[in-house]
Amino acid sequence: MLADPIRSASPAPLDLSAAREVLGRVWGHADFRGLQAHVVAEVLAGRDVMAVLPTGGGKSVCYQIPAILRPGVGLVVSPLIALMTDQVEALKQQGVAAARLDSGVPMEERSAIWRAARSGELDLLYVSPEGLAAGSMLERLSEIDLSLIAIDEAHCVSQWGHDFRPDYRSLGRLAEIFPGVPRIAVTATADARTRDDILASLR
Repeated sequence: MLADPIRSASPAPLDLSAAREVLGRVWGHADFRGLQAHVVAEVLAGRDVMAVLPTGGGKSVCYQIPAILRPGVGLVVSPLIALMTDQVEALKQQGVAAARLDSGVPMEERSAIWRAARSGELDLLYVSPEGLAAGSMLERLSEIDLSLIAIDEAHCVSQWGHDFRPDYRSLGRLAEIFPGVPRIAVTATADARTRDDILASLR
């Protein structure tokens, strides 16, 4: 499903009062902007979404709020360690249970993060596409109740773009590995060809 002004589906008939409460309590905003409410409603309802929102349009809120509200841990695939670090630190300061797993995280801290994820103490877990493809991460994730899978900077999937990341092309298999877990792909950069490529690659 493509959540943009060109091809948007009908908004889901879902009560967003809980989402608005989280938006106000954590981020200090009274209400959603633009297509945010539509996207949040779709993810809360358990549907897959691709959201193309402008830079500064609050893309991350579209998966962070559903991850907080839905049971389980929200898995976020992000291409840049610096971006992951900034988002995780900001969320922690706002009282949200978030963590990241990347090459810069010490082994003892990684063990504590996995324990927190398994015990349901985390709302959001950030990983890189390369980390997701390496080692036993997918196997360990299969032991965790996932609330959603968010693919940030989804234009990196597209072979037509200058930000193409090969490991993003394999993220489509997440639909098979985690059936029933809603997936949301978000980006600010996607022309028509790139949108079609993202939709096809991520299934």
